[in-house]
Amino acid sequence: MNDINKTIIDAVIKKADALCPDSLALIGVYGSVAAGDEHEKSDLDLMILINDENGWVLAEGFILDDVDVGYDIYCTSWDMLERDAQCNHAHLSKLFDSKIVYCKDQNAIKKLDEMKKKAAEILSSDKRYDKANNAYCEAKKMFAEIYLTESLAKVRSCAGAAIEFIEDAVMLYNGQYFRKGTKRTFDEIRQLKLSFDLETIITDIIRAKTVDKIRERLKELLVLTKAYLQAPKKKELPSAANLWGTYEEMYSNWKNKMSEAADRDDVYSSFMNLLSLQGMFHEIAEGIAVDDFEIMDQFDSQNLEENADVFNKALRNYLAEYEKVGIFPKRFGNVAEFAEDYCKEIHKN
Repeated sequence: MNDINKTIIDAVIKKADALCPDSLALIGVYGSVAAGDEHEKSDLDLMILINDENGWVLAEGFILDDVDVGYDIYCTSWDMLERDAQCNHAHLSKLFDSKIVYCKDQNAIKKLDEMKKKAAEILSSDKRYDKANNAYCEAKKMFAEIYLTESLAKVRSCAGAAIEFIEDAVMLYNGQYFRKGTKRTFDEIRQLKLSFDLETIITDIIRAKTVDKIRERLKELLVLTKAYLQAPKKKELPSAANLWGTYEEMYSNWKNKMSEAADRDDVYSSFMNLLSLQGMFHEIAEGIAVDDFEIMDQFDSQNLEENADVFNKALRNYLAEYEKVGIFPKRFGNVAEFAEDYCKEIHKN
């Protein structure tokens, strides 16, 4: 560690001892200095971990004219570090890689190690897929924003945010985090050996000179990322246990409503009822190995009776899946027959 960095750290400790002796838990060094990637103009990345609000007095920003380097002496609370440990982003070097250069109480080290363990468990478990998907969803929000403005400045800003979320997503999906600075981002992403050229598309977005070009390339990036982020799922084989009741639910919820919508020429209800059936098909197929029937491409806003036919055909196709596992919907001629069958176990007792 060079003399400048050592002097800064010693100053922080001295100020803490004088003004808030119980507030400073530990100091860690991360970033280029800790990674051995520093140069003559590198600043100093410190994790100044504080126990309470009094510790914020240690925060400071300044510039050293003799070396022309700016420094941001920022404090981190335990709550902030706990949020990092949730792995909602992939910039976790402060948490994982900080080299501890000062610690007043060894209990702080133990507490930090527990947070590292929690974060490591997330990155090595299937939870990381959810974290990656959440980051991807944030990127989609930014994509939506670029269609709500024609300002090139706003579009570039939103596209940049989307890029950062996508970078987080692919890292988290692989159980990784960024260990180095911005200049090494692509180096770290290359190590993932992605199935698509993330670096080229990101560079194209950055170089794009028009709103339309940014939208075009960002859309491509989102599509490719979505395909890549499909979490490996083991679907259950269809069975009477996991499909029971689903056909009757579909029949009950929407079948007659489709015909009713056609009779009333109610295009909204026709659309929403068909959409609900589609949603249920997707939900079932997500966890069970049955056909994921696609029906929304057949919706016709000019022919609502045809939509009812589309619904009924899809329901019949699903019934075939139902019967394959030995489930046959109960049918009764009238409600009295139902009531008798429903209560037959009472008579047995």
